Parts: sequence; C-alpha cells; structure tokens
Amino acid sequence: MADTTDSKIQGEGDYEAARRYIDKTEKFAHSNQVAPAAASAKPATSQEQAELESAEQAGLEHSKAPGK
Repeated sequence: MADTTDSKIQGEGDYEAARRYIDKTEKFAHSNQVAPAAASAKPATSQEQAELESAEQAGLEHSKAPGK
C-alpha cells in the first residue's frame, strides 16, 4: 500500500498551490504596482479596444445565461 503521509493533493485540491496564489495576490494588492499594471493593461488604440470588446461579446455568447 502506498504511503500517503508525503502525498500532496493535486488538481482542485492542491492546497499548497492555493496558499502560494493567495499570498502572492495579497502582496500584489498591497503593493504600489497595481495602478501601473492597470494602466499598462489598457488598450493602446481604439482598434485594440474594439477587438477586446468583440472578443468579450463572443465569449458572452458562448457562456450560459444566469439561471439556465
């Protein structure tokens, strides 16, 4: 029988990965890097803005409507 004392749950139950993600996310949220990151994520041109809106609409069309 396999020794489970050193096994790590993987997939949706990977607790260590979840803990690392939460820690890094909290550090980033409390850093002074949020505003510059948000500004750099803005579309550079009106064409890029239109492409992003089109992609968002396409994604919404493929998603389930609430309550269905």
